[in-house]
Amino acid sequence: MGWSRRVVGCVLAASCVACAGPSTTIPDVSPDEIASERRKEVLLQIQTYFSQLGRLKRVAYRIAHAGRADCKEKVAYDFGFSTIAPNDLSEKRKAMAVEALGLDAGTSAVISVAEGSPAAQAGVAVGDELVSFNGRRVPRTKPADWIALFLIKNEGQPVRIELRRAGQIEARVITPVERCSIPILLAAEPNTNAFTDGERIVIFSGMLRMAQTDDELAAIVGHELAHVTMGHLEKSEQNRLAGKISGIVVDFGFALLGVNTGGTFTREFGNAGAQVNYTNFEREADYVGAYYAARAGYDISGVERVWRAMAQENPKNIFYAGLHPTSPERFLLMQKTSQEIAEKKRRGDPLVPEPRPAATVAAAPPEQTPTH
Repeated sequence: MGWSRRVVGCVLAASCVACAGPSTTIPDVSPDEIASERRKEVLLQIQTYFSQLGRLKRVAYRIAHAGRADCKEKVAYDFGFSTIAPNDLSEKRKAMAVEALGLDAGTSAVISVAEGSPAAQAGVAVGDELVSFNGRRVPRTKPADWIALFLIKNEGQPVRIELRRAGQIEARVITPVERCSIPILLAAEPNTNAFTDGERIVIFSGMLRMAQTDDELAAIVGHELAHVTMGHLEKSEQNRLAGKISGIVVDFGFALLGVNTGGTFTREFGNAGAQVNYTNFEREADYVGAYYAARAGYDISGVERVWRAMAQENPKNIFYAGLHPTSPERFLLMQKTSQEIAEKKRRGDPLVPEPRPAATVAAAPPEQTPTH
């Protein structure tokens, strides 16, 4: 039976060769042409990724430096530049990265320098090859890890750095400064998303395309850092362990991934009817994150535009957004926060978020939170 069906299928396929198909003459594209174009697209993808990474690193440094006092023990010294070592990549990716970025295969090179950082003030530039720190040669593999350990041992003292630029060795003296040590990473994902697990912050590349200006990106990075500095994950866990939601456990896995678990912002648990409002921590992260961006020197007037853009990408967020405030609410909150910060600047007041009255804090319902 199987054999006869295959015969019939072949006969039918043969009989229909002229029955349906293109009605125009399509230009031929050879395998070599396809391979050449594929290579160009891969090179462009590498350039785009590292361009986005450089942008994120520059913004992240300034935010992390501005928020260092709120990070408490989670601080580290930094110069304000980031590096890449082609030797850390596989052979295939190494060759492509060297070609795409114009690097020397055996170097540890600077790929971004944050504005206003010690590195920028000392004249370090993108493309410089790192040669030595205080006479100690920089390794050609994992330079970022080596530099982090060097800075821990150096304890904030000035460092004499030797660079190779255009074939010439140049020396710079740089004094590192403290910043929040929470890693801020770029994920090559098209989604307009970001999250933190308390130990790291991850920004998706789709979010960098959504944030048209560094001011908007700063507000997003500041939002995620605020989740960490305000202890939102710890507070959520404390509330859960205290049994204040009558033993019903919210799925933290879904929360961390930002999965939409419902069309309302509150749920009732237990006989007491206690309401768990999932959005308050998100509101606070928007609010405090805006202050971090402003402290870092970014202009947050108008950054609320990003929420209107998000609404165009996800129209349902205009009316409900699962575990987050709706886009109109976030737009208006950011707008009012911007006005509040502008007024403080006008008066010369410190850029510090307004504290919540003690009585209100004590009476506040327990909360869980997603992380973006």
